[in-house]
Amino acid sequence: MAVTDPYQVLQVAPSAEQEVVRAAFRALALKYHPDRDSSARAARRMIELNEAYAMVRDGQARAELDRARRRRYDYQAVPAGHGDVITPPPPRSDNAATKLDQGRYAGWTLRDLATHDPDYLRWLSRHTSGVRYRNEILRLLSAKGATAA
Repeated sequence: MAVTDPYQVLQVAPSAEQEVVRAAFRALALKYHPDRDSSARAARRMIELNEAYAMVRDGQARAELDRARRRRYDYQAVPAGHGDVITPPPPRSDNAATKLDQGRYAGWTLRDLATHDPDYLRWLSRHTSGVRYRNEILRLLSAKGATAA
């Protein structure tokens, strides 16, 4: 399982202090640890967390990752209030699926996002800005075998 953005997996900003990264890893690992959650989803999430943390655990590896991220992503102006969260540009979908018009995934279709970041869709389904998408999000997550909880 290849982790595309360890900061996104660990739910921290790329500029986060190393202590914050470590604390985020520990908190998420505690939540998804097999001793606490024996589901297949938790096992996959734990693998992702371990891979992501390995990429940012030490300063030298993290610096190399940050250089690679700067080369890979187009740095567009980030709207106020979004900190330095960088998301890749949306996949080039020509289908007529519902596209988000705000937030860090503006321009992404719900279908593409269900594959790329289902945790974000779960959050969006509970947030006031995602109410209008709720039924479609629940249908997409259900089709992937996930729940909105």
